[in-house]
Amino acid sequence: MPTFGDFDARTQGELARAAEDAGWDGFFCWDHMLYDPVGRGVADTTVALAAIALATSRVRFGPLVMPLARRRPWKVAQEVASLDEVSGGRFVLGVGNGDDLDFAPVGDPAPARERAAVLDESLELLHRLLGDDEPVTHHGETFDVTDVQLHARTVQERVPVWVAGRWPNRRPLRRAARWDGVVPLWPGFATPTPEDFAACLDVVREARCGTEHEDRPFDGVLWIQSDEPPGPPPAAYAEAGVTWWVQSFDPGADLASVRRRIEAGPPRTGG
Repeated sequence: MPTFGDFDARTQGELARAAEDAGWDGFFCWDHMLYDPVGRGVADTTVALAAIALATSRVRFGPLVMPLARRRPWKVAQEVASLDEVSGGRFVLGVGNGDDLDFAPVGDPAPARERAAVLDESLELLHRLLGDDEPVTHHGETFDVTDVQLHARTVQERVPVWVAGRWPNRRPLRRAARWDGVVPLWPGFATPTPEDFAACLDVVREARCGTEHEDRPFDGVLWIQSDEPPGPPPAAYAEAGVTWWVQSFDPGADLASVRRRIEAGPPRTGG
């Protein structure tokens, strides 16, 4: 769900409730600060996620995706724990490298390679802050933390982390292999074929093979940006390894049209 213009935090909660009632399994929103394509303001992602959490009781939810390189891991850890607690353990953290337009104007790390290094360090530190029973000490290239203990406990034993990346780049896929899911994005937000998606997951499986992550459940997230469904049925994507079919909407989408699409319900693998 976009977070621009009409799609403010209150509306996010209302649409999330409608999605839950219509049988959708999840409700996710974009995460931007400076990018404002409609010129009418951008909803704060954390506030929107709180509205979604409080308006629903079943669906999974989270940001798709949060560029961690412009956030402080300890603040994100508090937010993740709070959102998971208030929702009864339904939060999913989608992360990515972000785009220059949300970084460069305010002097945050702009080169993609530099952002990626901060993203990796942020993920490791976030994981420790949420999971360690002892105070965390970390001296890295970006963050310097000494004896920090947040007592930020989540309902889920492990909050799923989905990592986005642009195909055919391999580095984001290898990063995703260390976590819980991948959100591959094709040029122009084109919808891949089941064969294309399977090839992407092959890279992830190869990176997981023989590691401690190999046997952990892993999600393949198909991003559908077009209003028109792809030619292959959902079942073909499921066979290729897709576990989530995410219908996304353009930044300037019409609110009434979005509401109608939500109320129509999700596609099913048998359809």
